[in-house]
Amino acid sequence: MSRNPLCLSFVVVLFIASCRTEKKMETQTWHTKKSAMENAVHNQLHEIEKEHGWSLLFDGKTLDGWHLYNKPDSTHLSAWEVKDGMLYCNATDETKVFGDLVTDREFENYELVFDWQMAVRGNGGVFINVQESPEFAATYVTGPEYQLLEPAHMDTKTPKKRAGCLWGVSPQLNEVAAKPNGQWNTSRIVQQNGKIEFYLNGKLTASEEFNSPAWKQKVAQSNFADNPDFGKTSKGRIALQNWYFEAWFRNMKIREF
Repeated sequence: MSRNPLCLSFVVVLFIASCRTEKKMETQTWHTKKSAMENAVHNQLHEIEKEHGWSLLFDGKTLDGWHLYNKPDSTHLSAWEVKDGMLYCNATDETKVFGDLVTDREFENYELVFDWQMAVRGNGGVFINVQESPEFAATYVTGPEYQLLEPAHMDTKTPKKRAGCLWGVSPQLNEVAAKPNGQWNTSRIVQQNGKIEFYLNGKLTASEEFNSPAWKQKVAQSNFADNPDFGKTSKGRIALQNWYFEAWFRNMKIREF
């Protein structure tokens, strides 16, 4: 019996394509399972952390402990939601109520750590010592900002706007680049008796004393010079900025002194 070379070639091609498809499906399935496994171990405290006074600022399941700045009744309609164990800002959905997410409680002396990533060319921030009142239109009117920035954003080239710096006031103390979209950054904020330190991926990026003449001078020379209540207190709410870009947070833990 004669064999058709074209038929044999077609069968071989089909077999190879089928194998590649199955391998791709297996890879996708594995990555999905891997992500689920990774998320399952986040937003939890080890016993040693509990013993040292750490608590979760985000439980990985709900928005308990948080509300929308000056719009607490609209939090459930906002861009902020819990997604796959992450605190997610769905900032591109224009049907959502716009606004920053703030803690129900105020904090003074503490250490805060958290993981974050931004959308490609994304820009955001974490504010500290925020004063919540109708007289203040936004969180940044009173609260200094720990800058969150995806490295492809053009502000990466501006010293006082780089990730990890105290936005608009001081550049990075030690140069460090944020990780791009798809990779997690780890940040740390320490505040004690009015002195703050910012860290990005293990490196110290900012250090200021809010009660010092040097701080007042820096503010007077910044874009906040016209905001008389900016950076005046060392106690307030912690806020996550909704600045039109998608953002993800996890492992938000705080320890009060």
